[in-house]
Amino acid sequence: MTIHKEGYTSIALCILFIFVLNALVHFFYPDVQGLRWFVYLLSFLLFVIVLQFFRSPRFEAATGDQQVVCPADGKVVVIEETEETEYLNDKRIQVSVFMSPVNVHVNRNPVAGVVKYFKYHPGKYLVAWHPKSSTENERTTIAVESKTGFTVLFRQIAGALARRIVWYVKEGEEVAQGQQFGFIKFGSRVDIFLPLGSKVLVGLGEKVKGGRTILAELPDGTNATL
Repeated sequence: MTIHKEGYTSIALCILFIFVLNALVHFFYPDVQGLRWFVYLLSFLLFVIVLQFFRSPRFEAATGDQQVVCPADGKVVVIEETEETEYLNDKRIQVSVFMSPVNVHVNRNPVAGVVKYFKYHPGKYLVAWHPKSSTENERTTIAVESKTGFTVLFRQIAGALARRIVWYVKEGEEVAQGQQFGFIKFGSRVDIFLPLGSKVLVGLGEKVKGGRTILAELPDGTNATL
């Protein structure tokens, strides 16, 4: 297991907090053995939780021009036909993946292609499963035109605990399928908007893996406007 670069500062702050906490307990309560062991245990659990949150497993990402790879670890919480009004302005199949604090929070490109649109939106911090979180929370919107000509739009959405969204892409850039495009710190959500006619291969409530689970298959044929 490796640690993601976004975790270095948080882990360092965690270690500093643990050191200060333990030093204070030793200084003010040197003879209270029960309290000291409680703080030792609390410190260990806190360090493990923070460390596992920023883990970044290495693996060979799934690829395929017709395939849409899941952009994040988590659970599928939405599969529905909806209107995408920010960039595509047409009907799409929306698939949403909720990431809990125990999931890997690395975000990966669902398709290979060229970034046609990118925008960061400051916003609220509603819980990630709230219906309005997709349009009112802090978020990024990214649209990639795939090699087969279809445009897949996906959105990082901050949750009630997530207070920092990180992205590594920009408009006009060519991206590889399964490559990291961002990171969201603590519980959050990713929405994917697929062209109508795409075959969704996952079900509601299903647990999925970023870069490994095949989320859907794009329609046959090519159309650069879709």
